[in-house]
Amino acid sequence: MTPDDKTTPTGHRSAAADSRAAADTALLEAFGGVRGMVDTTVPGLVFVLLYTINRDIHLAAIAALGLTVLLALTRLVRKETLKHAFSGVFGVAFGAIFAMMSGDAKNFYLPGMLYTLGLAIAYILSAIFRFPLIGVLLGPMLKENLSWRTRNPGRFRAYTRSTWAWGLILLAKSAVLFPLYWWGDATQLGWVKVALGIPPFLLCVYLTWIFLAKAPPPIDVIAEMEAEEKAERERKSQADSAGKVADPLLSEWTDQIVSEARTESADRQPPRH
Repeated sequence: MTPDDKTTPTGHRSAAADSRAAADTALLEAFGGVRGMVDTTVPGLVFVLLYTINRDIHLAAIAALGLTVLLALTRLVRKETLKHAFSGVFGVAFGAIFAMMSGDAKNFYLPGMLYTLGLAIAYILSAIFRFPLIGVLLGPMLKENLSWRTRNPGRFRAYTRSTWAWGLILLAKSAVLFPLYWWGDATQLGWVKVALGIPPFLLCVYLTWIFLAKAPPPIDVIAEMEAEEKAERERKSQADSAGKVADPLLSEWTDQIVSEARTESADRQPPRH
């Protein structure tokens, strides 16, 4: 057995481990990670806590909105991604405006509830129409783009199952919250919403991780494109080199033919008297 034969399995294991680590990182980044959960949960907790204590909608809404803006500014100062922070700011802002304008504290949670319900429906429809959103979201982050739809059926199944999991879990969450919005009070709705903020999210991420861990590794289409471009450059370089070698030979051969033609023409001419 050669040294290369001994190291090949280790190399495969290392590549698989790197691919798995990249997938785990992409999964956490796609859904905000721990910091994203904090940004989306704490403002709602502050609102329901203050409203439970003093029943002042304006104070609770302004405090929650101020905290959300502070969290976004903290991300900005630390040069972190702002996409999750902005979604949190807009969600809390709309909720605060609805609650203060209507005078009903339950409306603070309505934008987030509608967003969750809409997201659940989008996940389910995308799975039904065989274009699972989890694959669309994670594909570019894993450098496979949409190759899983046609070239990697194992990952297509994993993305479909993950998308179904997200859709059904978020739909179940909505099925708990909307009856409380219609028939419960603001305090009950607030505490239940806070309680259902992180656990369903963690369950969705865990199931997605399980499905993808059992799936084939992603096809790195970016690396394929780069390899094709490199091969094309090498072919062009070889063709140019061959052309440069052939040019002197062709010129020499042409000069020889012209010279022989001139000599033959001179031999054919009659002598002059």
